[in-house]
Amino acid sequence: MALIVMKFGGSSVRDAQRVQNAAARIAAEHDKGSDVIVVVSAQGDTTDDLIAKAAEVNPAASPRDMDFLVTAGEQVSAALLTMALGKMGYRAVPLTGWQAGFITDSNHGRARIRRIETERLENEISKKNIVIVTGFQGVNRYDDITTLGRGGSDTSAVAIAASLKAEKCRIFTDVDGVYTADPRLVPTAQKLEAITYDEMLELATLGAQVLHNRSVEMAKKYNVPLEVLSSLEDKPGTVVKEVAKMEKMLIKGVAKDDRIMRISIVGVPDQPGIAYKLFSLLSSLKINVDIILQSIGRDGTKDITFTVALEDGMAAVQALEERKESLGFTKMVWDDNVSKVSIVGAGMESNPGVAAKMFEALAEANINIQMISTSEIKISVLIEKASSAAAVNAVHAAFEAPQ
Repeated sequence: MALIVMKFGGSSVRDAQRVQNAAARIAAEHDKGSDVIVVVSAQGDTTDDLIAKAAEVNPAASPRDMDFLVTAGEQVSAALLTMALGKMGYRAVPLTGWQAGFITDSNHGRARIRRIETERLENEISKKNIVIVTGFQGVNRYDDITTLGRGGSDTSAVAIAASLKAEKCRIFTDVDGVYTADPRLVPTAQKLEAITYDEMLELATLGAQVLHNRSVEMAKKYNVPLEVLSSLEDKPGTVVKEVAKMEKMLIKGVAKDDRIMRISIVGVPDQPGIAYKLFSLLSSLKINVDIILQSIGRDGTKDITFTVALEDGMAAVQALEERKESLGFTKMVWDDNVSKVSIVGAGMESNPGVAAKMFEALAEANINIQMISTSEIKISVLIEKASSAAAVNAVHAAFEAPQ
């Protein structure tokens, strides 16, 4: 019998009506004869509300205590969804992440899954129960509650699908698929029938909020078929798979990320090993670095500029300031009034002129480029934050297929 993993995001279970709607979708899948495991997020803005409550009590609460707090939101969703299914006459069992066997490392707030002990899940499925699992959480080897980071419920769902070799993992959201840009920002954005794992991973990493980037990474590694579709409308969504046919647009998507910080280290000694010292320090703090630009050396020094996620920005600044003497730089400048705008597409590599077309669109919109980063399937630019929405629209229009 086919196993289907279904994941419902916070907006899909935000109130009683949405919970009942999700229950109906789950029941319909179960009625087809499928075994069903459901992963749920916290309702609506519950996680943000819990974080705000913590800030009122102790703004410096430990990551362990925060994980203990915020996991309550998913438990509420799982309980309510189980109750809705029970009212409809279906047997459903709610399980926390740790009851479902999620064993993680001890990096609170950003834990990574070590393994899933699937015995409980398999036992419940064998009884023909619908299993409702709280997303984005597990326990470490000390039995402390951990979380996978915001958006981690997607990763929970894919991990279950991979561990139990599910036929498909279906991600239900408040949009009906993956679009070439955020349709709330770009009215002409087109829904994609299919997109490759690599393209989706780039879009997710670059700011598209449809899927958690780690979920796509895991789906690619274990070849888990993914589908992103609407929780409100019963119609096909977007399939994420290894190979996808080319759509009308040369590029698959345009994304923006407003939550980044640019940091410039000025007057670094122009000698071997300095870049290693700088970025190994950030790596030890588990701070990911994105775009990196190093100037040509002058007077025995050079400048290094890079970007990090906004939430990591001040931690990076503080750590570098503390190591100023050993790194030997003269000053540090940082700016959080920046955005990263990116285009993604597997067809870019074999089509010359893609970068020029993107830069032309930005120039015609009078948008200045501060930094540039490229790979085989993406081009990213750093611009002033106030221009990010205009930039996405200008770039999307430049690559949009004629109607």
